[in-house]
Amino acid sequence: MSFKKQDILNALESVTIAGEGKNMVESGAIRNVMTFADEVVVDIVMSTPAMHIKKRAEADIIKTIKEKVSEEAKVQVNIKVEAQAKANPNLIKGKPIPGIQNIVAIASGKGGVGKSTVTANLAVSLSKMGFKVGVLDADIYGPSIPIMFDVAEARPLSVEIEGKSKMKPIENYGVKVLSIGFFTKPDQAVIWRGPMAAKALNQLIFDAAWGELDFMLIDLPPGTGDIHLSIMQSLPITGAVVVSTPQNVALADARKGVAMFQQESIQVPVLGIIENMAYFTPAELPENKYYIFGKEGAKNLAEDLKVPFLGEIPLEQSIREAGDVGHPAALQVATSTETAFEEVTRRVVEETVRRNEDLPPTEAIKITTMAGCSAVKK
Repeated sequence: MSFKKQDILNALESVTIAGEGKNMVESGAIRNVMTFADEVVVDIVMSTPAMHIKKRAEADIIKTIKEKVSEEAKVQVNIKVEAQAKANPNLIKGKPIPGIQNIVAIASGKGGVGKSTVTANLAVSLSKMGFKVGVLDADIYGPSIPIMFDVAEARPLSVEIEGKSKMKPIENYGVKVLSIGFFTKPDQAVIWRGPMAAKALNQLIFDAAWGELDFMLIDLPPGTGDIHLSIMQSLPITGAVVVSTPQNVALADARKGVAMFQQESIQVPVLGIIENMAYFTPAELPENKYYIFGKEGAKNLAEDLKVPFLGEIPLEQSIREAGDVGHPAALQVATSTETAFEEVTRRVVEETVRRNEDLPPTEAIKITTMAGCSAVKK
């Protein structure tokens, strides 16, 4: 069973909020409607914080959908009070960062596919190409970027910019880095609810002196959750890159990752899919390729979803070792690893340029399910 968004909106044209003359659809109170199988999620914005009015609105929405669409519908209503949202420091507000041309989110449907490794090496490759690059480690609960850039012991300093105190990102290999890992101990678990994580991201994004950047890469947590929504509510993301390995269990989650960005209420352009751990070539048999996790799974997924395939990264011990010692493998000169990352990075740049030429700037999304950029230089 599934429901059409338009049917939900048509039904809600008969519902009004107490004290307002127009119906919820006409007044713009309904900010988003999402349907998933037999579930309906309605996001609304109200101008009054009165509990009895909010409860009445929620009850009216649920009753109307069940009466006019389906009694079997499982309805969830998310209510946001506009005045409170503006005063809540835990909510990230969507606005661009001056001086940053392109913001690329690096995502994965599941953990363990090498997303952070790919992010680190993409950043290094972009820097080697002459771009100004920054990395925001948004993996709040498992930050690994500081280790991969050999800056785990570093701590950002405070600098004054236009009379305001800002964090100065840590820089190594020509890449500026900020991570929650700089503010926690190695053996300290980050146990935060969504609003606390959102507030921390708010500070890393807007209270930092990033300066002029051609690319900011955002290393997202695995999966699809609150942090992803916080980032997309906070920033106009230029595009997203999804990382996957070739096996079916990873591809199923990668498919969900792509679907998240393509949601009607989100609409962040997907620049493409990268296949990590694509094959293994032993040093003693350099002409052989062993497809340990399956062959061309991510490439086939990209074709199926009609999104670009950005290339494949081999499964090599040197990549793992380089990450462990904080010296990304893309720094290794004249190696097959460097070549692989350069080719993938070049494709990311090409797709970013194409996206900026063909599509308007992305806006920060406006959804309440939780408490433009120019072309790159050539």
